[in-house]
Amino acid sequence: MTPNPIVVVGAGAAGILASLFAARAGRSVVLVERTKDGGRKILISGGGRCNILPSTVQPERFVTASSPNSLRNILRSWPLDEQRVFFERELGMGLVLEPETGKRFPASNRARDVRDRLLTRVREAGAAVRFDTTVEGVTAPDDAGGPWIVQLKGAPALEASAVVLATGGLSVPSTGSDGIGLRIARELGHTTHPTYPALTPLTTDPPVHADLAGISLTVSIRAPGTTPRMETRGGFLFTHRGYSGPAVLDISHLATRAASEARQPLLVQWTDRDRAAWDAALQSGRKRVSSVVTEAMPTRLADRLLAEAEIGADTTVAHLGRTARKRLVTLLVEYPLPWTGNEGFKKAEVTGGGVALGEIDPRTMESRRQPGLYLCGEILDAFGPIGGHNFLWAWVTGRAAGQAAGSTAS
Repeated sequence: MTPNPIVVVGAGAAGILASLFAARAGRSVVLVERTKDGGRKILISGGGRCNILPSTVQPERFVTASSPNSLRNILRSWPLDEQRVFFERELGMGLVLEPETGKRFPASNRARDVRDRLLTRVREAGAAVRFDTTVEGVTAPDDAGGPWIVQLKGAPALEASAVVLATGGLSVPSTGSDGIGLRIARELGHTTHPTYPALTPLTTDPPVHADLAGISLTVSIRAPGTTPRMETRGGFLFTHRGYSGPAVLDISHLATRAASEARQPLLVQWTDRDRAAWDAALQSGRKRVSSVVTEAMPTRLADRLLAEAEIGADTTVAHLGRTARKRLVTLLVEYPLPWTGNEGFKKAEVTGGGVALGEIDPRTMESRRQPGLYLCGEILDAFGPIGGHNFLWAWVTGRAAGQAAGSTAS
């Protein structure tokens, strides 16, 4: 009798890799995906270019409520150099490192090429791909050792020898993410840490900086009171509703998780100059204070900071009082970002929280609660910073799940 297939639920980055490696192990694989084409987060990433991999792996910058040791062990299971070889040689896809961001993009600069090439390899390996197929639930084998049952909407259920949940989380629902995998994992006995939007723009109501919309610069943002100390550095963008850019996105989870009555302060340093450097620059010379500040940042932002410091446009450095100088320096190096909310899952790049890593074998991604169930990608309780780290997580966990399911399922 022909063995039941391995059913992979979700054709995102993790699910595609799981399907590919399970099929390469010689197993029958069915990849089911609710959208008509799959890989939609691949398509929109990197502005349509897809930042496939980061330049380095930084486990300490990943966020999890689970064991950091489990997270590190998972990341180490597929070294970055081997991942690069996989994309360059096995997929025939040249990668280009962008030094200023540390991201690796496909040489074609087309995210669609990444998605299409991966799906082509999945089909070449012998896996069946079923788009427009919605999974409604998963039932574990009975005590008699029956098959896994994958319930489908408007179609007969699938019997499976193993199930790989690669459904993603709740972020960017327009790409097909609906959180069903988290529900299924809970129904199958897994603990899920509370979910929240991560890598999402912050908002402010009222939009006090709407007049600065469009201004971008490189900043540092510090979150006082965090342990370990949390600080990000990167691009910052004023929007009509609030703030975005890598520096904001990378620290946004502290804001989205904070209770309204204990909102996490975020302090912005607008330039490379620290307090001592600004203090020195504003005590010598005959220039106007506005000229000194404008030389270091966009004019509209400089004008806004001077106004908030209550310093006139014609004030010279020589006539700048000590109190006013200290007030301005504080705004330049520890500006309290007046955020009040966030853009939520609609614009979040990833989902924070998810299935506890302690309930997953870090070598195989197999459930410790339900043998024959594998979990990978965004459904798990971990995410990394902007710059290819979350694709790296998807590739690593998807490959491990596919290899293990392919070698053990029967």
